[in-house]
Amino acid sequence: MLISALIFGLIMNLISWAVFGLIAGIIAKMISPGPEPGGVIVTIVIGVLGAIVGGWLSTLIFDYDPNNWSLGGFFVAVVGALLLLFVYKKLAR
Repeated sequence: MLISALIFGLIMNLISWAVFGLIAGIIAKMISPGPEPGGVIVTIVIGVLGAIVGGWLSTLIFDYDPNNWSLGGFFVAVVGALLLLFVYKKLAR
């Protein structure tokens, strides 16, 4: 019973961070100027990866706990998504 609860918690955590990353990716796409390659799937991937990269960098720089949802964490996720979107645009040319 304990293992199934842990697995359920892990799955729900991954789903919630995927939604968090999707929203961060959408906002990053709205902020980023110019035409952008890719569609919804690319937005999801860039947003989720941006949330991961932003959380990782903020942990290294500011000793931030990425397990806590906050406005600062969302800001970091959007900045990470913007960074990855910029790199993706440069590589897609």
